[in-house]
Amino acid sequence: MTSTRQEVTEPEASGHAAPDLAEPGMVQLLGPDGTLRSDAEYSRYVADVDADMLRGFYRDMALTRRFDEEATALQRQGQLALWVPLRGQEAAQIGSGRATRPQDYIFPTYREHGVALTRNVDFPQMLRIFRGISNGGWDPRENNFHMYTMVLAAQMPHATGYAMGVQRDQAGWDRDRLEKEGTAVVAYFGDGASSEGDVHESMVFAASYASPVVFFCQNNQWAISVPFHVQSRVPLAERARGYGFPGVRVDGNDVLAVLAVTRWALERARRGDGPALIEAYTYRMSAHTTADDPTKYRLGADERAWVAKDPITRLEKHLRAEGHADDDFFARVAADGDAMAARVRREALAFEPPELAQSFGNVYAEAHPLIQEELRWHREYEAGFDDGAAPDAGTTAGEDGR
Repeated sequence: MTSTRQEVTEPEASGHAAPDLAEPGMVQLLGPDGTLRSDAEYSRYVADVDADMLRGFYRDMALTRRFDEEATALQRQGQLALWVPLRGQEAAQIGSGRATRPQDYIFPTYREHGVALTRNVDFPQMLRIFRGISNGGWDPRENNFHMYTMVLAAQMPHATGYAMGVQRDQAGWDRDRLEKEGTAVVAYFGDGASSEGDVHESMVFAASYASPVVFFCQNNQWAISVPFHVQSRVPLAERARGYGFPGVRVDGNDVLAVLAVTRWALERARRGDGPALIEAYTYRMSAHTTADDPTKYRLGADERAWVAKDPITRLEKHLRAEGHADDDFFARVAADGDAMAARVRREALAFEPPELAQSFGNVYAEAHPLIQEELRWHREYEAGFDDGAAPDAGTTAGEDGR
């Protein structure tokens, strides 16, 4: 079978991408119709994928989407301050996440809910930060999945620095040990973040020191309301050449292709061959966040064209065509998704909100006189709402600034 490296035309005059055509040089193993194709370079990286693994990928993607739907509903009902949807990007996240090993460390942005699933982060805990009651929600040391980064591209220098540290920890390891036990780092970012200086600086350092980091860009076509072609006149993967490391453009709605390309990049990073850039070409089929209205800047025709490339539907077609799954399987996954969503809602609504006074203890590691003074003012302010109650003059928990 021939390799599927597809072609894409220039964006339409309206400024919107033409999603019904394909992109030159793009790696694809599973076509939109669910047909499995061969690639001379990357098919070997998914040679171990059997029916059980395929069903697992489908389940991962379906549960991730169901979680996304439930979180969106919670935000619309006023239970979350904000939510960042990922509809349409499930294959990019599950494929790349499942390519990692437990010792690898991941730096996400704020949309990697599917990657979090592959790292065993409990879905309800991910809602703490969006409910406004925590600065995080999980311990990144338990699963090597860093906290969400709300500041655009701020995680990129952290990822490169962490990779440089890993490189020094593993200094003296031979190539065989590196391939078997070595740690690699994955830095996720979006096409919008690619315009930030932090991305450029991180890639310069990673290239200079041949650090074991994989830069994974989910190009979902829109930096909020700015179309991709306005930000970059060339595919993002081509930028890698300027830094001196390889870049690959992959069909981000093809979970197998994403798995293969990410395995390749992680393999070379672990053995000491340096960084790589992966551009997962996909589409955000929902709003940038729940504070966004994409109908103000996107054409409905573009969105409808991408529905035909839905990553979950694509894998379902393949599973059915190959006899790997039947109606009972898909019904069970849907039921499991509903049960998971009910648990997410139940646990999220039961979170105990912290007292505002606790926030003063998060500013400095040690007691600080200014923070102590501001905490005392805050307690006096709160006490003013009590009927005749006097503020507590004594020291209370958190009043020392810790």
